[in-house]
Amino acid sequence: MGTAEQVGRYKGFQPFVEILDSTLRDGEQTNGVSFLPHEKLIIARMLLRDLNVDRIEVASARVSEGEKEAVRMICRYARQIDRHDRVEVLGFVDGGQSVDWIDACECRTINLLAKGSLRHCQEQLHKTPEEHVEDIRREVKYARSKHMNVNLYLEDWSNGMKDSPLYVYQVMDALCDIGIRRFMLPDTLGIMNPLQCIEYFRKMIKRYPDAHFDFHAHNDYDLAVSNSLAAVLSGAKGLHVTVNGLGERCGNAPLSSVQVILKDQFHAKTNINENKLNDISRLVESYSGIAVAPNQPIIGDNVFTQVAGVHADGDNKGGLYHNALVPERFGRRREYALGKNSGRANIAKNLEELGLELTPEQTRKVTQRITELGDKKEIVTQDDLPFIVSDVLKHDAPEDKVKLVSYVVSTAYGLKPGANIKVEINGQEYEASSTGDGQYDAFVKSLRYIYKRYLGRTFPILQNYQVSIPPGGRTDALVQTVITWNDNGKILRTRGLDADQTEAAIKATFKMLNIYENENKNEL
Repeated sequence: MGTAEQVGRYKGFQPFVEILDSTLRDGEQTNGVSFLPHEKLIIARMLLRDLNVDRIEVASARVSEGEKEAVRMICRYARQIDRHDRVEVLGFVDGGQSVDWIDACECRTINLLAKGSLRHCQEQLHKTPEEHVEDIRREVKYARSKHMNVNLYLEDWSNGMKDSPLYVYQVMDALCDIGIRRFMLPDTLGIMNPLQCIEYFRKMIKRYPDAHFDFHAHNDYDLAVSNSLAAVLSGAKGLHVTVNGLGERCGNAPLSSVQVILKDQFHAKTNINENKLNDISRLVESYSGIAVAPNQPIIGDNVFTQVAGVHADGDNKGGLYHNALVPERFGRRREYALGKNSGRANIAKNLEELGLELTPEQTRKVTQRITELGDKKEIVTQDDLPFIVSDVLKHDAPEDKVKLVSYVVSTAYGLKPGANIKVEINGQEYEASSTGDGQYDAFVKSLRYIYKRYLGRTFPILQNYQVSIPPGGRTDALVQTVITWNDNGKILRTRGLDADQTEAAIKATFKMLNIYENENKNEL
């Protein structure tokens, strides 16, 4: 039986799933993550405009004046693109204070947080279920008097269904007819498994067939994605996710994983624009400071990289190692790693992309050299390949068009770091000085000044900067710096190795500049 037929057996399965992204609210509860108002606006803009998320939860009410300004900016932008109804804010049962705060931000949807388990109701609020229900009803009535849409979170719903289901039903019975648009059922502590999720959701759907239920997963047992899918198969109409799986403790269900599994494994439909998943991941990674693991499905650096030579050989013979997760689908491309496991097929793939043609014997020699470098744990990038080819085949390496003549970098307490540099570009020397946020930043600013002032152009933008040192903690250890550059969408990676981190970064920079000059020599 095929996947679509298997899915069809699940009563209540929804062919369309509504996606709420909570990166700007729940994702910001990740330890150490705090977005500035303009960062929230830029993330929200990409989520709404580029990714086409159905709804975004952007803040918690009454947090700070900065948070209020962020919500105002997002709502202002959302109105301009006719998506104001997609912006939501978490509010509390607090006698109307949250409603007033959200109303002042000109947001029209409150996600009201109520208690979904008897224990939370009694031990945190010190109220009876009847008292809590009455408080919720007053809050909903007040919000609706402000012409606000109301969704309701039943916090700790998973434990409520496990330990006090009668309480959950009591709350639902009292609230399902007062104009709440969506009931949002969270696994607040991440305690459920998929079988429990199916059981609890089916009970809710059976008792309240006309209600719209969302599911909000947490990843404490690494089951957020599995539980989200179980909820959809059992009748949930909406799922809550975050970019890169950000969230409190172990995080929430990652948007990218949920999207592709819904589509590929269960043929469900969403409004998500998949080819922007990588872009939003990189943006949130940059603003949050939380790095995406290289092997993170869909969005990790390595997930579309073949390492074993036999895999590259199979790809040459009919795409034998491809699946439905083709990189082009997500605005990416497949890469073939260079290292001790590469094999000639991987080398050939990289040479082909660079437009280099070698004989089988030459390819063998290049493969041997790359294997030797891999044994030394050195990273070999595709951009190193022309230099390795030149070295192995005893050709003269192309003369550097950009050379560092001299430089001085300085830093002092209370002063911004500075750099004075002299470089030679195509035989002509130039000098410049600048300050920056660090020594390397000052160095690059000086370079950019030279390119703009004297050459009337610029060079690729730094996109990522990685530093690694050998284990052992020796202060004289070599530092390896790998810098990723973006040249109008084309990605370039260069590497520098030195005992000094700034020097290693400068070496990687000049390697990039020479590659860039050689590629653009016909335009100069």
